[in-house]
Formats: sequence, structure tokens, C-alpha cells
Amino acid sequence: MEQPNKFKESAALIRKLSVTLFVFFIAIAGILVYLMVDPSLSAFSSKPETTLTVLETNEIKDDFDAIEDGIHLRTGFIADDGLMTVVNNCTNCHSAKLVTQNRMTKEGWSATIKWMQETQNLWDLGDNEVIILNYLAKNYAPEQKGRRENLTNIEWYTLN
Repeated sequence: MEQPNKFKESAALIRKLSVTLFVFFIAIAGILVYLMVDPSLSAFSSKPETTLTVLETNEIKDDFDAIEDGIHLRTGFIADDGLMTVVNNCTNCHSAKLVTQNRMTKEGWSATIKWMQETQNLWDLGDNEVIILNYLAKNYAPEQKGRRENLTNIEWYTLN
């Protein structure tokens, strides 16, 4: 009868030892992780580290009407007569890229404006419509695309 009790006592002792070792290893792992995160142990220091950061603010006043190399910087439109009329009327509703990516004749631009007035609630442009059409037809007219350049400096080979 003494053998089974001794076995149970040994099993209980081994269980307590394994739990103790497990807790010990978890504690060591926690300490190591903390050392990896905060190697200076700043949580235990009595004097907190404070740093003063000074941010320099350079106020740059944007010039919304700035033009460089013949291009209106804010919109990308070509600088020409009627530019600000186009900027004020076209970029209220959509990006200037929508205008610059399209190339149309004066009639095409007029039809587009009429379509926007009928379907997109574009206001009546009045006298500005002529200025806008002239600007768009001059600067964003269709470009004639010729054939590509002849290929030069090519080492040709024969197929067998």
C-alpha cells in the first residue's frame, strides 16, 4: 500500500517542480523581452528623460497665380489669354487634368460645354464662353500625329 502513495507523492512533486520551472522560464522570458524593448530600463530610472524639440515653421505663401516656363503652376494650364477665366470656370467642378488630357476643336469644346450645361448643371458662361472656347481651341486643340521616325542604328539579322 505504501508503493502507490509513494508514487502519487512523487508525481505530485514532479508536477509542482514542472509548474515552478514553467513559471520561472516565463518570468525570465518576460524580463528578456522587456530588456529588448527598453534596454536602458527607463521605467526604473528616477529621472525621466526629457527632450525639447523645436519645430521651425517656414511660412511659404502660396502664389496661386504663379506661372513658370509658360505653365500655370497650380493647374498645369498653358499661360495665355483667358487663362484665369478658364481656371475660375473649369476648376470649380473638376481637376485641370480633365481639361489638359482632352484635345478638341473649337466645335468639340463648345459641344462639351453645352453637354455640361445640360447634364452637369454648369452655369451659363455668358461672355466668358467665347474667351474659354478661344483659349481651349488654341492651347488644347487636337495634335496631328505623324508617322514614327525611321529606325536607325539597328543591327538586323537574318532568320534561318
